[in-house]
Amino acid sequence: MNSKNVFKILLINTILIGFSSCKEEKRVIEKIDFKTDYKFSYEIEDKIAKDTVPWKHQFSAADYATKGDYKNALLQWDLAMGTRENNYTETQIDSINQKYSKVNATDYIIKQSKKSQVVIINEAHHNSFHRVFTKSLLQKLFDNGYKNLGLEALGNGEYLDSTLNSRKYPILKTGHYIKDPQFGNLVREALEIGYELFAYENMGKGSGKPREIEQAKNIEKIINSKPNEKFLIHCGFDHALEGIHRSWEKAMAGRLTEYTEINPLTINQVLYSEKSKPEYSHPLLKALDIKESSVIIDKNNNPLKYERRDAWTDIAVFHPITSYINDRPIWLFDNGNKKISISLTDIRIKFPVMVLAFKKGEDINSAVPIDITEVKNKKESFSLGLKQGNYVIVVTNGIESVKFEQSVK
Repeated sequence: MNSKNVFKILLINTILIGFSSCKEEKRVIEKIDFKTDYKFSYEIEDKIAKDTVPWKHQFSAADYATKGDYKNALLQWDLAMGTRENNYTETQIDSINQKYSKVNATDYIIKQSKKSQVVIINEAHHNSFHRVFTKSLLQKLFDNGYKNLGLEALGNGEYLDSTLNSRKYPILKTGHYIKDPQFGNLVREALEIGYELFAYENMGKGSGKPREIEQAKNIEKIINSKPNEKFLIHCGFDHALEGIHRSWEKAMAGRLTEYTEINPLTINQVLYSEKSKPEYSHPLLKALDIKESSVIIDKNNNPLKYERRDAWTDIAVFHPITSYINDRPIWLFDNGNKKISISLTDIRIKFPVMVLAFKKGEDINSAVPIDITEVKNKKESFSLGLKQGNYVIVVTNGIESVKFEQSVK
């Protein structure tokens, strides 16, 4: 056989091998039976239109946050609470920037945490970024000795997810707010790092003062069982307040100090959080031109507290205004996440659809997804925020569903 024929055979074999490899890499789409608790936008909007309760926009804000729609969650919350535009004058802005300086919030909190046994940080239940920020603190706090994580959002009593710490990932029944993929990822990462998670919510003993007392007593029991360990508590809204609360006498954080004599490091993420439109945000957030999550300190290195009459938190955190890519927050693609574009052009299913990404090996019928987004039509461009690893992607319109595997390298 001459050299030309040998070359032709090698070339043909190379082409065939390449073709075979391409065929092997082509994703396999499988029809599945799949039901989801997540609501489509039209379902949320229909409920808003029919609902007559005054707090309907608060519910819809949580529904949008749960399905990964950060932009609409902010919008619905603003409809619930009302908005107005407030601004400082140029003279006031100059004065503020001369009086205060900005420091990285993570660095500041981690440094201050070394002096404490308990750190309490709050969230607004419609704001997924608050969960993302708490998640970003986990590893460094763990390195500082914080091995226990209490979450208000964990179901308790008869709703307790008793196998969470051994299973190592959250399921839809772990807690209502934990259905939000960003909250689920906080839980998942804490378990991967090595935290022991515990529930402390008051279940069925009344709201207001009784709730704050019961929450604090539940945390006290855990602390007493591990007197030499450190604790991170992630709660909602006012529960992080120390001092005298205007309605509850004392909030959970204040009660905890009363019962344990521990002075916690308390952190407020809520007050200066962005609104649905930048112009509606707190004038101080706008005046400081925040580019990264920050704590504001004065000339004596004292942090700006959140203060409300006789109540306070030790630190107020300022988060930057969110930028978006195709209506998805750009922070979804930070902190180790990659921006993964998914094509649905070969999916034979009626739109709109939800696209849910599950970590391979977790039960797709019960696990909280890693990320989720709604896609209105087959040609719409969208991306998921995923870390390196292997995933099962589920595409569903609520009636028909398919799945395929996706690798992120």
